[in-house]
Amino acid sequence: MSLTGWRTYLAVCRLGSLSAAAAELGYTQSAVSRQLATLEREIGTPLVERRARGVVPTPAGETFAQHARLVVTAADRAVRAAREAGTGTPALLAVGATPSASAGLVPAALRTLPADSWTLTTGLSAVLEEQVAAGELDLAVVTDAPPGLAPDPRLVRHPLGEDVMRVVVPVAHPAAGTATPAELADFATATWVEDNEGSAALLRSAAARAGFEPRVDLTAADLAGKTALVAAGHAVALVPGLLVPALRRDVVAVEVRDAPRRGIFAAVAATPDPPAAAVRRLLAALVSG
Repeated sequence: MSLTGWRTYLAVCRLGSLSAAAAELGYTQSAVSRQLATLEREIGTPLVERRARGVVPTPAGETFAQHARLVVTAADRAVRAAREAGTGTPALLAVGATPSASAGLVPAALRTLPADSWTLTTGLSAVLEEQVAAGELDLAVVTDAPPGLAPDPRLVRHPLGEDVMRVVVPVAHPAAGTATPAELADFATATWVEDNEGSAALLRSAAARAGFEPRVDLTAADLAGKTALVAAGHAVALVPGLLVPALRRDVVAVEVRDAPRRGIFAAVAATPDPPAAAVRRLLAALVSG
């Protein structure tokens, strides 16, 4: 079997679309369809199910994808290792982080490593941990925001501390100029904007404890869109404390006494061998940071 078809199949699974996979890989959509058909013929069972909004893996496809990721990752590492051995160039450390951890915590820790000795991938916690387990990442900084981190014997999670959420408001908001922490109930009548269900779940849980139900009337595609709506005065928002150093200047992060919290962890693969020296060095920097 050709690894080309395996890579194409994994791209289709990740993107949920033949056309999106074709655009990313530089193929035509018909070429992607042919590669999938060849792979299904070689395996002897359908791997994807075509739906109105794209494609999803079949149960057999899900199982194949889990093994395919390991094989493709091992092949990529084998090629890199051979090239590095031939040139004497040390291996790059593959690091992952959630968007909020990428705003300051992880870049600061990466200063302890030589320049050009690492790569950084941003993603959601569940996706990053799967990449660590599959060997695609050496370490990932994740959080246990809802729905939380499921037990996974393939991983070891090193606690890095807690992330205290903040309420972000426009600079003209009354709470922006207060020197003392606010109460979450102070924002009971506000319009809220959210960009993902994990943050929304944290907000609803904390608001329930504060005695109100938040009006989450606006949604955004990401943190940038979320804070843009706040800056324009359309809403307030709950954001990670980790993100504060990277916030735009036309919003203010307000401390809240009863703010929700989430745990921060560095996830590495559970192997009998000790982590590489670069991983240990980065872990130490993250713990001390």
